[in-house]
Amino acid sequence: MSFGGPVAHLGYFRREFVERRRWLGDRAYADLVALCQFLPGPASSQAVFALGMQRAGLAGALVGSLGFILPSAVAMVLFGYGVASIGDIGHAGWLHGLKLAAVAVVARAVWGMGVALCPDWPRRILGIAVAAAVLLLPGTLSQVGAIAACAAIGWRGFRGAAATEGPSPGGLTRGHAWAAASLLLFGVLLLALPVLANVTGAKPVAMFDGFYRAGSLVFGGGHVVLPLLRFEVVPRGWISDDAFLAGYGAAQAIPGPLFTFAGYLGTVIHSGPHAWTGGLLALFAIFLPGWLLVGGAYPFWHLIRGRDWAQAALRGANAAVVGILLAALYRPVCTEGIRSAGDVAAAAAAIILLGKLRIPPWAVVVLMAALGQWALR
Repeated sequence: MSFGGPVAHLGYFRREFVERRRWLGDRAYADLVALCQFLPGPASSQAVFALGMQRAGLAGALVGSLGFILPSAVAMVLFGYGVASIGDIGHAGWLHGLKLAAVAVVARAVWGMGVALCPDWPRRILGIAVAAAVLLLPGTLSQVGAIAACAAIGWRGFRGAAATEGPSPGGLTRGHAWAAASLLLFGVLLLALPVLANVTGAKPVAMFDGFYRAGSLVFGGGHVVLPLLRFEVVPRGWISDDAFLAGYGAAQAIPGPLFTFAGYLGTVIHSGPHAWTGGLLALFAIFLPGWLLVGGAYPFWHLIRGRDWAQAALRGANAAVVGILLAALYRPVCTEGIRSAGDVAAAAAAIILLGKLRIPPWAVVVLMAALGQWALR
């Protein structure tokens, strides 16, 4: 039932686990959410993992994550089978409608994140500079470098921008040995998988590496994974831009985490009757780094969350996130989706439906797909 993106997901979790079930208090929940916002990866999925871990250990974390991911993952894998069976979808009207819906959704994400994460001109200028740099030098390395550089700038220049809080109680100090091992495994996989993919030349290893890196380097929520995933799968010829944006548009119409878009990509890439195995591989690879990070950082979070330098670095990194998403809004979202004045009007109408009229994203996606099919019939 969790339509609405990460912020809405976190609201659902609070009502269910803080207010109704009383598994933890408000302050412990806020501390957990702060950790998931601080780390790269899908914040709401990491929050589920942390909630399950606090309630029932590793088994609880895995079962909770499965429950949250499974509905949208199944839907995206099935959509992947549908797209693969159709064949060439480049001229499909419904596909063009999904592209226009993606323009509206990403534009709303850029605006909302810009207001929240770039409230002053220094951070706005930083975000614009990052967008320009990423457009001029596309690729994962430029995006990671931009985030690292902006974190360093924030560490030096954005201290004292907001008040910090002390640590909350709630079992944040146990399991340091296992936590350290989890963080070590995260780093080893991040460094070793590209080498292994080059040495073996095996497509499944390359897929695992690409999706793992995308899940490891995303700050700011699910929409930011769009440019990272596109760079991993489109230039290699694994999937076309049309099919990529079709899946991204469809992902807006389902509940749960946007990262399950990886299930669609893996299914289309793998193809054939057992394409679902490619979907499972992609899903496991993209969620694994988030699980390792939150499982490793959770016991240490109380030591750093109140430090001014950590908050300042995060402010700079968040400005870079807005810039990366702004670049993705232009290319490929607008360059692939907008091709006429009518498309501009349709995308603007979709933005109004999402923003001013508060129409649910899934309804806007369905409407735009139907409009595209009708207009190009």
